[in-house]
Amino acid sequence: MREHNRTIAHPGTREEQMANQQGNQAQGATKKRRTFLGYLALMGPAFVVGAWQFGPGNLTTAVQAGSRFDYTLVWVIAVSTILMIFFTDMSVRLGISTPTSLITSIKGHLGKWIGVLAGFGVFGITLMFSVGNAVGSGLGLSLIFGGSPVLWTVVCTAAVGFVLAFRNVYGIVEKALLVIVVLMGLAFIASTVVAQPDWYRAMSGMVPSLPPGSEILIVALVGTNFSINAAFYTSYGVKEHRRTRSDYRDITLVDTIPGIVAPGIMTVLVIMVAAAVLGKTGAEAGTIGALASVFTPLAGPTGAMVFALGLSGAAFSSMIANATAGGTMISDALGRGAKAGSPTARIFTGVILAFGLAVTLTFQASPVGLIVIAQSLTVLIAPLLGVLIVIMANKTSLMGDLRNKWWQNLFGAIGLIAIIASSIRLITTLLG
Repeated sequence: MREHNRTIAHPGTREEQMANQQGNQAQGATKKRRTFLGYLALMGPAFVVGAWQFGPGNLTTAVQAGSRFDYTLVWVIAVSTILMIFFTDMSVRLGISTPTSLITSIKGHLGKWIGVLAGFGVFGITLMFSVGNAVGSGLGLSLIFGGSPVLWTVVCTAAVGFVLAFRNVYGIVEKALLVIVVLMGLAFIASTVVAQPDWYRAMSGMVPSLPPGSEILIVALVGTNFSINAAFYTSYGVKEHRRTRSDYRDITLVDTIPGIVAPGIMTVLVIMVAAAVLGKTGAEAGTIGALASVFTPLAGPTGAMVFALGLSGAAFSSMIANATAGGTMISDALGRGAKAGSPTARIFTGVILAFGLAVTLTFQASPVGLIVIAQSLTVLIAPLLGVLIVIMANKTSLMGDLRNKWWQNLFGAIGLIAIIASSIRLITTLLG
């Protein structure tokens, strides 16, 4: 009778978790021997996350950091990247360990409304970020081909909608984003070669410092480079691939670390380019468009076009990942499926794209007000998502041998302190 009551108290959840845990442990008992192509096949989820966080907002703050404060804020990107790796790794382990999706697991363990709040919070963030992605995509393509940025926003949104209309949405998105990330990396490396930054001063920027007037920009850099909502989504990509415990170590080496480090390196390169341009021309490139135009005296039209290609790739990749993640997680929160290809996820993915396009067409002068709202929403939701990831990653009954170790919890605590402090700082600034 006591056993029967115990089963009712946990309606199938604990049993499913233990069965899944035992099955994964059995699968992990035999170490897989992988070919080179086998390792390549593990790449994907973390690169989707990296593409999401490396968007127009990230580029804008990086340009401002380099243009206004030279190389002194490089350390912020280094610290943010390390913390992002730890939270993404927690999400990967949750994707491997949980028998259901992360939001569904949160509903079962911590309460239905907490899971629903997390899903709706991420969806709200993606709605607001869709505006910046839409504007950035139009700006980048107009720098390359000329014409109206708004017209190119329409073209880019339609192209993303076409990509996301395919049946195997997630698989196509992963492949497209992997290619775009590689091309972006090449574009920003080429831009760095053209700008010829001071590498010694860039290395000295790894030493933490707080230049006067940089506080809010540091908050923005942390918010865009330590993207908890993007880390939260990694577990969904892992679930799409049905990864097991035997895959975990290899996933860490070929996907998690490089997928998060790549956008971190590109962000540092943008800061260095902006700082170098200011030092060589004396022109303060406070916006992306201004920075691209300053390349012309340094390397002619080709230099500006190379940088614009990187901007376009960042906006396009972030637009794809943002819409896919938002659609998937709101569908999961509503209990309508946790896959990018589910009908509900497709509908809400379209809503996110349409929202960004509609706002861009309606407020062509400046979407700054909406970007501020997006930051405010991130402030309210990011700490919640971070806390949920850490709590779930510490549940022994759910995680088994993949439960957080003490040093993972240490970096988790540092990360939570960082995002909560950034949130408080941004809230007080907006209210002031």
